[in-house]
Amino acid sequence: MTQVSLKDLIVGARSGLLVSFPTDTVPALAAIPEKAALIFAAKQRSQDKPLILMAASAEDLWLYVKGSENEYKIWQEVANKYWPGGLTLVLPASQHLPKVMNPIDPTTIGIRVPNSAIARTILAQTGPLATTSANFSGQPALQTMAEIAAQFPNVLALATTESQDEMLGVPSTVAKWTGINWQILRQGTIKLDLSSDNQI
Repeated sequence: MTQVSLKDLIVGARSGLLVSFPTDTVPALAAIPEKAALIFAAKQRSQDKPLILMAASAEDLWLYVKGSENEYKIWQEVANKYWPGGLTLVLPASQHLPKVMNPIDPTTIGIRVPNSAIARTILAQTGPLATTSANFSGQPALQTMAEIAAQFPNVLALATTESQDEMLGVPSTVAKWTGINWQILRQGTIKLDLSSDNQI
């Protein structure tokens, strides 16, 4: 079992190790973006399934995406409305994003700010992390830190005595920007209002 304190988890993440911590949806398996390959390897995950870049605030994420002034305005409005929360936005990636985050199609990136105090505390100190659910690819998401520590012995899992009630156990909703409007790729915890104010 490799369950560690919050401080040790943050130090480990910053030094490039794989970590796991609770979020508002399902527990995350995470690494700094440059070390995203560790996640693909640990999960036995196909390279065509991109990871999500998670951060403590929207401001920490805009560097990794690119769009027109108008697009940024729309994205910011959606972020203001739904973040922190269970909504992942798939947007055009900027040159600042390590290609290893999305090896097959490095032109887009999913970004999210979780509605979890513990996750945002970690992310505020590590900077944005490459994340996905903590499980072997194709299997159900693991729900507890103990399960994660058992299945992934090389991962630093947060030792938490806190109730896991905050976690809904349902993945985030995924909405992709098409250049003119939003396309729902996965319906999850949030029902996105696709009204005209979110379109060009």
